[in-house]
Amino acid sequence: MRELMSILAAAAVSTGRLDLLPLRVSHAGEMALVLSDPALHAFTGGTPDTPQALRSRYRRMTAGSPDPQVSWLNWVIRLREESCLTGTVQATVGPSRHGPVAEIAWVVGTPWQKRGIATEAAKGLLAWLCGQGVHSVIAHIHPDHRASAAVATAAGLTPTGEWHDGEIRWHRGIGG
Repeated sequence: MRELMSILAAAAVSTGRLDLLPLRVSHAGEMALVLSDPALHAFTGGTPDTPQALRSRYRRMTAGSPDPQVSWLNWVIRLREESCLTGTVQATVGPSRHGPVAEIAWVVGTPWQKRGIATEAAKGLLAWLCGQGVHSVIAHIHPDHRASAAVATAAGLTPTGEWHDGEIRWHRGIGG
């Protein structure tokens, strides 16, 4: 099994229709529009960020984790055919007793949902993580969020029956 040798940095990932681009603070303006629908917060709580709040959040995220053993990896999802950003994927990668583990998440703006974008982005992210020596992947999904459960299933994750903060833990071994 290949161990995580150092802090990872997000790199561009391309799939059939998408480019996963490493997050930059300059993405905040466009992403504030992509993420502006309050319905996107139905299962996670909160409200949409203003462009200024999102810039501040992206500054913190791109600065990286304060824990030297943990990598914060964040991408925006660009749909090539429309030449626009449509959402985000992210992974927090850290050590475990079985090798590097990533906790992943995704969100796609309402106008681009039901087009397979989240699934394609999640699969692209998993392939990239496997190439970086990540051993397994987890996601936490609200039990009523059928769309996210469908993305997780399509990406090969399965529910574990474990709960964390009101969400079900999903898992997939990918490396080794």
